[in-house]
Amino acid sequence: MSMKARIFFAKILLFGEYGIIEGAKGLSIPYPEYSGQLQVGGLSNPLRRASNQNIRKFQQYLQKTALSLDWKTLKTDLDQGLAFISSIPQGYGLGSSGALVAALYHQYALDKIPAKPTPNPKEMIALKKAFASMESFFHGQSSGLDPLNSYLQSPLLIQGKDRIETTEIPTAQPWGKGAIFILDTTTKRETAPLVRFFLEKMNDQKFRNNSFHEFTAQTDHSILRLHGGQWGALMQSVKRLSELSLQHFKPMIPKAFHQFWKSGLANDEYYLKLCGSGGGGFLLGFTADWEAMQKNNANYSIQAIHTFNCD
Repeated sequence: MSMKARIFFAKILLFGEYGIIEGAKGLSIPYPEYSGQLQVGGLSNPLRRASNQNIRKFQQYLQKTALSLDWKTLKTDLDQGLAFISSIPQGYGLGSSGALVAALYHQYALDKIPAKPTPNPKEMIALKKAFASMESFFHGQSSGLDPLNSYLQSPLLIQGKDRIETTEIPTAQPWGKGAIFILDTTTKRETAPLVRFFLEKMNDQKFRNNSFHEFTAQTDHSILRLHGGQWGALMQSVKRLSELSLQHFKPMIPKAFHQFWKSGLANDEYYLKLCGSGGGGFLLGFTADWEAMQKNNANYSIQAIHTFNCD
């Protein structure tokens, strides 16, 4: 049966992959196509049972932290079959664990900070800190951004490690010819080795001062142009990001998609970039002609997340 619990959306990091680790800008949006919700009910279903057991382990971890949750109610609900029923694919970079963290905080946190459209900076930092502490159970280390996005259900403009604000992006145009889309690589990914690779590259001062500097500059341009609805200019920024990713972050791109990535750059039909850390899951794409993109690449699993018309 339902707890009348809130539904928590997946998220997509449009811009800022790896850069946000170094305090650069990023832009993350909620993605309602996938979502999850806490429910109490029977555990005859193996997926429900597995979720219940996972939350029990999570509870044991949380009780060792400084977080203040309603442990009694949580235990009662677990005994009554509490589970997180979710359509968010795991290992795809869409924030499956972040949605669970946000749901548990919302349902059981004592003196919780409410999810309002524009939290003040102090509240934003406090939420991010709490979510980072909680989500570390799943990743060993967490920025707290995924749960924050899922909890607030608003686009987040990341200005630095402790400078985050809710924002807005241009409304999707239902009949827009262009599109931002996701492409399913059908491969789950493991984030930790990819992050290690990136941090090793950052030890190279030439890469840090030149290539990575250009990468973050193009990310800044992309965010600014998207906010302004400057779609034509945005496509040029994304093209350069795609080129830089292929040149410097090739291990983050599944080998089966290297040629497909190159083809988009060569014919200007579409441009691909990493969706979060890469390595599998979804790739993020931008095209000025969504209809042609679908027609010419019908053998790939692609889905539009935002449509627009180039200026």
